[in-house]
Amino acid sequence: MNSGAEAVAIQRMTAAALAQVQAIAESLSEAPHWPPMAYLTAIDPDAAPRRIALVATGLQSGSVLAFAVASLLPPQAELETIAVAPESQRRSIGRQILTALMDELKAAGVHEFLLEVRSSNLPAIALYRALGFVPCGLRPGYYLDPVEDAVLMRLPLTEKSAWTRVDLA
Repeated sequence: MNSGAEAVAIQRMTAAALAQVQAIAESLSEAPHWPPMAYLTAIDPDAAPRRIALVATGLQSGSVLAFAVASLLPPQAELETIAVAPESQRRSIGRQILTALMDELKAAGVHEFLLEVRSSNLPAIALYRALGFVPCGLRPGYYLDPVEDAVLMRLPLTEKSAWTRVDLA
């Protein structure tokens, strides 16, 4: 964390945080701009598929600084969205919320975490790689406005995964 950066608490997203969450998403052109109902569904424990939605809140300010949502289809989960407020970027908050999300996924019985990321989003790709994600595919023209490929990435969350690497040498 950079010096002077605010300490954060990671917690479950609640309805009280939704206005701040949506404002962060809308402030970032590359973030999905979900309608309010999508965020309500993300925090609904009875929704299908089940989701884990977290926020990173500044301990001093009480403001939402970042959020992440993953859908669960055990033994897999998919990162649906993650966003860090522009003024809070490059302060390890993205890493903190993803690490907390991975812990929650493991506790929910997830063995593999999947995501897709714009091929031009090099800072995000670097973060995902640093956390252990590996590229596993490409979706040509997946993103719109502008049209861009999606890099698919995966991370085994347990020692034993359905995916194994076999050396043929």
